[in-house]
Amino acid sequence: MIDALFGSKTRVKLLYLFLNSPNQPYFVREITRKIDEQINSVRRELSNMLEVGIITSTSSENKLYYEVNQRYEFYVPLRAIFGEGVDSTSLLQGVSSEIDGGLSDYAQIVKDIPGVRLAVFAGMLVKGSGSSVDVLLVGDVSKAKLKTAIAHIEKQEGRDINYTVLSYDEFYYRLSVRDSFISRLISAKSEIVVDVDNILNQK
Repeated sequence: MIDALFGSKTRVKLLYLFLNSPNQPYFVREITRKIDEQINSVRRELSNMLEVGIITSTSSENKLYYEVNQRYEFYVPLRAIFGEGVDSTSLLQGVSSEIDGGLSDYAQIVKDIPGVRLAVFAGMLVKGSGSSVDVLLVGDVSKAKLKTAIAHIEKQEGRDINYTVLSYDEFYYRLSVRDSFISRLISAKSEIVVDVDNILNQK
């Protein structure tokens, strides 16, 4: 049944492999051994999956490695389907974790981190954002609380979160000189969660 839904048995096996081992790269012959399929079939499906964007490839030591793209638009629902031992209810809650006026669960967690003077959500946490950074935090941030907060968000999302922490002085300087990183983040679709000093115009 699921083979017919997703096109081929090889593709389904690849989805199970990649979605159950995020952050784990595989080369082609290793993949063929793990899923017990013909190499030509594996190569064809890898090419299809690369084109769609669900996997990425990197080259190392004359080998081409493939791994799941955790920033793929439908990564969360696919992992809810194919991830073994994954709490699909928890994962799918992350799909609708948008900020719409009030503070979302994620926003409240970040707001409670001691020392945060500015917090911006973008990337995977804001629908339609093209940013490569998901969370920007500015201030003298508690590292222990930060680690706990990010771990919670990652658990709910079922994927890694890209975050950046800057001191207030560094952020203010980079903002004033129109630093490209800050400019790209602010110009992308984003949500301002905390802005104690009102340094950014509220959206």
